Amino acid sequence: MNQDHDADKRIQKSLNGRFLFVVGILFLLIYFALGLAVIFWREFPIEMPQLYRNIFGALIIVYASIRFGRLIRNRRF
Repeated sequence: MNQDHDADKRIQKSLNGRFLFVVGILFLLIYFALGLAVIFWREFPIEMPQLYRNIFGALIIVYASIRFGRLIRNRRF
């Protein structure tokens, strides 16, 4: 029984699965960069107080971390 589980681990993911993993990593990086841009961009195109920009940027970064956790969890199973 343990050998069957080890054999399943060695089977490669399909091309579709690998592509979706790479796209997930790409969007994770995009969300993280967007959150940092909202927080640190001095001349932000939308007029917004700095406190609200910090909160919005932090929410985007938290969302990126949730996506990362979901991506890792789905990659394992």
